[in-house]
Amino acid sequence: MKQLKGTATVPFFFFNMSTELQIAKIEALIAQLLQEEPTYFLVSVRIKPTNNIKVYLDGDQGIAIEKCVRFNKQLYKLIEEEGYYPEGDFSLELSSPGIDEPLQLHRQYVKNKGRNVEVLFNDGTSKEGLLLEVAEADMILEHTEGKGKKAVTQQLVIPFSTIKSTTVQIKF
Repeated sequence: MKQLKGTATVPFFFFNMSTELQIAKIEALIAQLLQEEPTYFLVSVRIKPTNNIKVYLDGDQGIAIEKCVRFNKQLYKLIEEEGYYPEGDFSLELSSPGIDEPLQLHRQYVKNKGRNVEVLFNDGTSKEGLLLEVAEADMILEHTEGKGKKAVTQQLVIPFSTIKSTTVQIKF
């Protein structure tokens, strides 16, 4: 059978897999790596249509760039060994989430106790203050309303179910 120009079949067995399945497979590989290092944890995995895999890891005491480089090399090797992307048709970026990324996991809230955060609520309102405590279902935020002598400091108990996002605020 004669093949027309530009109609070659390429064996992309991972290509047809859903992104969710791809992410689940990558998360399983990361779980293997993190078993030996329990102070580090996976925050998220994103895969772009160009097979650019972005992995965000964090640690209870933060994560050093050297650790990111080591995890990146180990994960890259595992992905290649599993043959998820034939011909090496993928790129991998592994880093910490960055200070501008919202907190996603309970463990991140615990790690950031004592820092200033901005909480955006499901109703669109927001509060900024000091993250004092973190429990299973809620957190305590200390915030100040008013200025000068009229300033009043309050502690709010905020259920996680009412939070749309929480971002660490850096003060200079």
